[in-house]
Amino acid sequence: MLSSLTRRIWDIAVTLILWFYYIMGYLVIFSPFYLYTFFFSPRREASFQKLNQILHRLFFSLVRVLIPGVKWRISDEVSSIRSSIIIANHLSFLDPILFVSLYEKQKTIVKSDYFQYPVFGWILKTSGYMPSMADGLFTEDMMNQVKNMAGYLAAGGNLFIFPEGTRSRDGRIGPFDKGAFSIAKLCRAPIRVVSIGGTNKLYPPDSLWFHTGSRQPIEVALVGSIEPDYKSCVFSLPRLMAEAYALMEGKEAVR
Repeated sequence: MLSSLTRRIWDIAVTLILWFYYIMGYLVIFSPFYLYTFFFSPRREASFQKLNQILHRLFFSLVRVLIPGVKWRISDEVSSIRSSIIIANHLSFLDPILFVSLYEKQKTIVKSDYFQYPVFGWILKTSGYMPSMADGLFTEDMMNQVKNMAGYLAAGGNLFIFPEGTRSRDGRIGPFDKGAFSIAKLCRAPIRVVSIGGTNKLYPPDSLWFHTGSRQPIEVALVGSIEPDYKSCVFSLPRLMAEAYALMEGKEAVR
């Protein structure tokens, strides 16, 4: 058993190692590949998404090496999702980058401020990620992306969104924003409801440090699929949101 002081020192050391890799991954290790792809790839967006996946897979491989006590249980049903809008609960900063690591073709909605960051913002934009909505309205950049989203999904891409809009501090599921469901309606896309558990124990939302002593398994499971009849005269966006919320809430008790 490690003493509390030793554990805290290890928490800090592991955190510094992981985020050093993460930052250097973008700025140094992968930058030649991003630059080559930007100038020479005929499929720039898809190539950037693939590079993002590789960078994040290596990050989580490093997490597994440095924090071997945490078990990872990511269902094959989740890993095999394609051509869908994925909605999930949101417990930790790790959640979105975990999804990036799972899918070769992935898009998401990112806080608008992140697009202003040097290098990182350029990668986000070139990858086809979308800035968050302001006051519940679609931004111009997002509308341009949504226009092409149906074709992107049909080609096997996924759009993952956290409809709560922020990380839960108590593990409970918060109210849903309608943005994900509006996009699904516009694209006539199926919705896959995914439950995430344990990431808040490994990297809590209000902590600077990884909790390397956590033994809570990381679980990512498909809890339901919804394929709405968007053309039906009785289709209702609030009803669709309520159905998705009920599916996600039904998994809450096992977290």
